[in-house]
Amino acid sequence: MRWIALGVAGLLAVALSACGAGSGEATKTGDVIAPITMNANDLQGADVDLVVGQVLNINTGDLAVESYTGEVSDPAVAEFVPGRTDGSAEFNPGVTALAEGTAEVTLVNAQGGIQPLEFTVHVSM
Repeated sequence: MRWIALGVAGLLAVALSACGAGSGEATKTGDVIAPITMNANDLQGADVDLVVGQVLNINTGDLAVESYTGEVSDPAVAEFVPGRTDGSAEFNPGVTALAEGTAEVTLVNAQGGIQPLEFTVHVSM
């Protein structure tokens, strides 16, 4: 009886150690880079530092999230992501850092009367 109990304990230890190794590997490869959130009004003339994979989340305040369009001088460095409404959820517009470099970003508001927002994004590794 004692040999059976030891055998079961050994199998259980092997099974649990295999589970632990798999979950540890998933944690190591799942690095998440927190976004930076800035108000649209604070972006005029700003220098924004991002790392590759990071997102600049742009808070539009009282203006509709869909009202902004954007242009990036070097689309290999950064990409403008338009805001949208999906049911009851609102997603702010933003800029995603794609590769190391510097790019000028211009945001225009479709509601008019607002000057274009121009700022610089510096992307590092």
